[in-house]
Amino acid sequence: MERLKKIGVIKPKKSTEIKKSKIGLGFEKLDRGVFDPEKAYDKVCDCGVKYARIQSGWQRTERAKGVYDFEWLDSVVDNLIRRGVEPWICLCYGNELYTKAAEKVYGAVGCPPIFTEEEKTAWANYTKAVAKRYEGKVRYFEVWNEPDGQWCWKHGPNAVELGEFTIATAKAIKEVRPDAKVIGGVICMHSLDFLNTALKTGMGDYIDFISFHEYTADERKVFERVDSYRALAKIYNPNIGIIQGESGSQSRGDGHGALRTGAWTEEIQAKQLARHTIADLMTDVHFMSYFSCMDMIEALNGDVNDKASYLDYGYFGVLRAEFDEDGRSTGEYSEKPSYYALRNICSVFAEDCEVCKLPVIVWSEYSYKVYDRLPDNYELTAGAFERPGGRAYVYWKPTNIMTTSYKSLINIQFYSEYKKFRLVDIMDGSIYEIPDDMIEDKGNNVYDICGLPVKDTPLILTFGDFLI
Repeated sequence: MERLKKIGVIKPKKSTEIKKSKIGLGFEKLDRGVFDPEKAYDKVCDCGVKYARIQSGWQRTERAKGVYDFEWLDSVVDNLIRRGVEPWICLCYGNELYTKAAEKVYGAVGCPPIFTEEEKTAWANYTKAVAKRYEGKVRYFEVWNEPDGQWCWKHGPNAVELGEFTIATAKAIKEVRPDAKVIGGVICMHSLDFLNTALKTGMGDYIDFISFHEYTADERKVFERVDSYRALAKIYNPNIGIIQGESGSQSRGDGHGALRTGAWTEEIQAKQLARHTIADLMTDVHFMSYFSCMDMIEALNGDVNDKASYLDYGYFGVLRAEFDEDGRSTGEYSEKPSYYALRNICSVFAEDCEVCKLPVIVWSEYSYKVYDRLPDNYELTAGAFERPGGRAYVYWKPTNIMTTSYKSLINIQFYSEYKKFRLVDIMDGSIYEIPDDMIEDKGNNVYDICGLPVKDTPLILTFGDFLI
């Protein structure tokens, strides 16, 4: 940040201090009781997220036929709401009371109740009970989790089955909660064929949103995904919105789950979170969710008779944890660098912050500052946001975060009626003043800044009072 003057840092905002945001955090797997939520609630609130994805846990809730014990889920919902975080519920998984295959599966993961009338009726009754119980508290209900993956639809993914299951579930929810929003799809394998086949069952007429999961070391893929899903959904129902329901990466190279082959570190995880979260915001999804709050076991392929089969630690959390002999997250749940990056993003992109287009040109030339050619606009990932009184241009060089730590400079020309310019480093929260001798006033509200820093992580050039 040569030549820039540091004048402050981003002021963290708690969830209770933020009225509006699109940023969420995963609070999953409490249906399997894999971590202690009491030790996580305050840290989640302090991070500033506004949404938390939780799982309803049919098998944990209905242990005797027709008898629901919601005490554990009530506590989760109420504790999150009390701290300014809106819970949204993924309705899952199976129940061994009704599905024999679920008797051997840890948490009944991937055992959909679709084969007998008793299963279907029990599921409909359960989803009605969940939706009705959380009237006035939970608006969004998601149907199942990653049904296009073998781990979550264990007899083999089937898009027609999913479509019909989603329709039946949506009908049950809307019967008792016409105001509820139903989320379908929940796909992770990114097959347009699978999603299209599910929509052709009529699913699109019964859902309000499609959600997708995106685990990738290259966040640029999210732009194609969202554009494709949005265009496909429009064919069936122009009112369907898009939600990014899970994205994330490990902080260690010995973890399980998506992206498990990568040589991940806590620093690289923080970079992935920052780049992917802001990319999600650029796509203007309805809201997004980072997976996850906590280091925990993956617990998607567990055999109840083989403890080792579900002691598969993922290390996706923005909070570190230790583990007991049963795989449950213990210790003090300490913050990783990714936690602070997420907190900074939550604080900057809160309230009335909307995607926009800005008149900006980046041009390349050889620089003797770095003894290299500076990046051109097509070599950057960039986007813009606005709110009353200010705008922001967000950019980074999308180098391979697994192998490269990058920094250089860019030349930028832009139009701005706002005269106050600042540069924000989202990773450490530093706010810099840009000295007058770096800014050339071209007249009529057009300015050049030559030699502005660029990194492999997001920097934000703000105009006016964008920072609140």
